[in-house]
Amino acid sequence: MTTEVAKNIARFILLVLLQVLIIQNINLTGYMILLPYVLFVLILPFETNKLVVLFSSFLLGVCIDYFYDSSGLHASACTIMGFARYYVLKYIAPRDGYDVGVKPTIEDMGLEWYLRYAGTLVFTHHFFLFYMEIFRFSEFFHTLLRVILSSIGTLILIYLIQFLFFTSRRRE
Repeated sequence: MTTEVAKNIARFILLVLLQVLIIQNINLTGYMILLPYVLFVLILPFETNKLVVLFSSFLLGVCIDYFYDSSGLHASACTIMGFARYYVLKYIAPRDGYDVGVKPTIEDMGLEWYLRYAGTLVFTHHFFLFYMEIFRFSEFFHTLLRVILSSIGTLILIYLIQFLFFTSRRRE
């Protein structure tokens, strides 16, 4: 239990540092903004209490807001994502429920399940973040294009991070 908490704290710190020190400086035109820090919320264990998920999501967003100077946009988007996580997991749950000890990763749940899970939550996060940032409907389609491209780019980056760092080391 305490090792899982320590792992989650380390993931939190590493993903915030990755976002702030490396990814923030990558410019892929104005249409694609990579936000891999949301991976922290995505890989929290299934058994995590809803309030802990909400608090962790909010804290993650506050840390990103501090470095991006974005006045609570990331905190609110992460909190919305943390709130939606419970309902998305409930909606796409297997018939028998989730097994104990299984994590919401590509390796444990499979690529198709993970794309539905992560795709829905990343799109929700980005949709809320970008529309709250622009806060007008006159640029609806322009912002929707940013949401879609950024969601796809973030999902690809999350896939690469999981492939590189979260795969089992059982190569024989």
